[in-house]
Amino acid sequence: MATISVNGTKHEVQASGDTPLLYVLRNDLQLTGPQFGCGLAQCGACSVLLDGKEIRSCTTTLASVGAKEVTTLEGLPARWAGQSLGDQKRLPNGEATLHPVQQAWIEEQVPLCGFCQNGMMIKATELLEHNPSPTVADIKTAFSTGVSAHLCRCGSYTAIIAAVQLAAMQMGKGGAR
Repeated sequence: MATISVNGTKHEVQASGDTPLLYVLRNDLQLTGPQFGCGLAQCGACSVLLDGKEIRSCTTTLASVGAKEVTTLEGLPARWAGQSLGDQKRLPNGEATLHPVQQAWIEEQVPLCGFCQNGMMIKATELLEHNPSPTVADIKTAFSTGVSAHLCRCGSYTAIIAAVQLAAMQMGKGGAR
C-alpha cells in the first residue's frame, strides 16, 4: 500500500514501488489525461507535474514520487484557482473554470488527433509558471529540451505556440474571463 497525493487529494493505492506512475494514475485512479505513448519517456504524452516540474510518468516509479504533489491535466484548473495573487486566490471560492492553458488550447483549436495534447499542456503550464512572458524561442526551447522533445505526430506546433502565447497573455491578466 502506498500513499500518493494527486491533484490535491491523498490516495491509498495497492501497487508496488516499482510500478510506473502512469499505470497508477490511469488504472488505479482512473485519470485519463496522461497517455501511454512510447513507454520510454521520449514522446511526452504521459507528462505530469511533480511539485511543479514536468516529468514523464511512464518511467517514474511510484516509490520515487514519495510525498511530492502530482498534478495531471485534470488538476490544472484547481492548480490555477489555488495559486495566490497577493492575498487572494485567483478565482473566488475555487470557481470551476479551465486553466488558461486549457482554454487557450480550445480557442486556438490546437488538437488534431489530440493524443499528445496532455503532455503539451503540462509542459506549457510548467513553462508559464516559470516564465510568464516567453518568446517564441523560449517556447520552442521548452518543448524541445529536457528528457526528450515533446512530439506531435500531427504537426500542430504552430497552433501550440499560438496557444502558449495566448495563455501567457491571459495569465498575465489574472486569467479570469
